[in-house]
Amino acid sequence: MIGRSRRLAIVAVAVTLGAGPAACGSDESSQADGGKIRLVFWDDNGGPARTPVWQHIIAEYNRANPGVEVKYVGIPIAQAQQKYDIAVAGGGLPDVGGMSTAALAGLVAQKALEPLDERLSTGKLNGKLNEQVLSTVRNTVPDGKTYMVPMSTNMGVFWYRTDWFKEAGLRPPKTWDEFFTAAERLTDTADNRYGFTIRGGPGSIAQMLEVVYGQSGITEIFDASGRATVNDPRNVAALTRLTGLYKRVTPEADISNDYAKMVAQFDGGNIGIMQHNLGSYQDHVKTLGVDKVAAVPVPVSASGAHSILSNPVSGIGVFATGKNKDAAFRFAEFAASKQMNSHWSEKTGVLPANIEVNEEPWISGLQHISTALTVLNDPATKVVQMPYHLPEFNAITKTDMEPEFQKVLQGTLPAKDFLDAFAAKLTEAQTSYRQRNGG
Repeated sequence: MIGRSRRLAIVAVAVTLGAGPAACGSDESSQADGGKIRLVFWDDNGGPARTPVWQHIIAEYNRANPGVEVKYVGIPIAQAQQKYDIAVAGGGLPDVGGMSTAALAGLVAQKALEPLDERLSTGKLNGKLNEQVLSTVRNTVPDGKTYMVPMSTNMGVFWYRTDWFKEAGLRPPKTWDEFFTAAERLTDTADNRYGFTIRGGPGSIAQMLEVVYGQSGITEIFDASGRATVNDPRNVAALTRLTGLYKRVTPEADISNDYAKMVAQFDGGNIGIMQHNLGSYQDHVKTLGVDKVAAVPVPVSASGAHSILSNPVSGIGVFATGKNKDAAFRFAEFAASKQMNSHWSEKTGVLPANIEVNEEPWISGLQHISTALTVLNDPATKVVQMPYHLPEFNAITKTDMEPEFQKVLQGTLPAKDFLDAFAAKLTEAQTSYRQRNGG
């Protein structure tokens, strides 16, 4: 439950923000009018990139369902969590809304969302949603239920300069040995060319974990007892190997580089390989062109399989306060259907949750998407679930560990000491979480 002080704070914020269109919820807008059901849908990432996509999906749904009218309300992503919190505290939630697993646990803890397992198992999407994606959704909440219909996810990849690889006679790396060899051979510091770039500034921890777990092949952040695995000796060895690249085959500026600076270096022609997710595709091709950049998945571990970090899943939640929950679910179901999920994924550049989309012609035409889908849909792939369920996770990674990671890069903090401290913080947070939830 939300404490009284937090409720008062949220209400105060609501007064400050005003009661604009996004404050209207299901109490006002889902009433039947002449037999027509009216639903309100909140887009949690409204803006020029996604609003037209949702407007198309809604128009198609309204046309196919004349007895229902869905109203679109776009909310900028920076305001979405606050808007939902305000509506939970003061009333006025929509019938259905966009969300990601990064925010799911908080809404579930406030009992704001309807579990959808029974509706999914008896509906049109049964057997048509990627099991890895569903698992990520369920692992975000204590009771393991499905509180949103997944639409899409993302994946970390390594973007590489195809022309550099061709000049050096290198193949795109499939193993970690091939990756490290390529990083060395592509480096020519005299020509200001570096084989790799390490993200040392904001956002560094997730990318570091991706390389560490990708090498070690460990598939769980916590073992059965709830102890964090980040300081496993195999992870220590993996981190030592990664940070050993700094300043030898990477720019010295990597110590403070965030996403924007990494992209500027890579697209500016100084970097051979850059680690990020699928979302940076447009940035790369705009500057370098489609013939000079491609993506490879995280290389396979010693087991011969991919160990990839889970990425936040975007989807649609049905709110428990809605008066037309069945109709709200049917809209979510429609949005995640083959045709609509295909449109959504193609226009937004993400991985579709509906496996029927995998054979759509547009996917084979986008190398980075088809490559990522092959890995995601491979039964041998192991998805390491990031602990988004922990309220402390963001503070641990950003506030506590990002500055410490910079010390590892500088050589003033041993990798083992860094990972030991990281593991202790994660284990403490996981222990508290399990105690709160009866685990």
